[in-house]
Amino acid sequence: MQTWVDLAQIILAIALTASILLQVRGSGLGAVFGGDSGVVKTRRGVEKTLFNITIGLAVAFFIIALINARLSG
Repeated sequence: MQTWVDLAQIILAIALTASILLQVRGSGLGAVFGGDSGVVKTRRGVEKTLFNITIGLAVAFFIIALINARLSG
């Protein structure tokens, strides 16, 4: 059982990292130097779906991490 939980946590970690990296922000490096345009942008379509998937993966990763801690301790 421990092996399956470890494997699930590794897969979720990779998927969560990929989903975070796929979320592209329009501001880029311009916001670092104060070049933020201040435009409020809402998420639509694929961007909203990816955002919701990222939240779901984060919650699943947290739950699997708690299960993994419980099994190993």
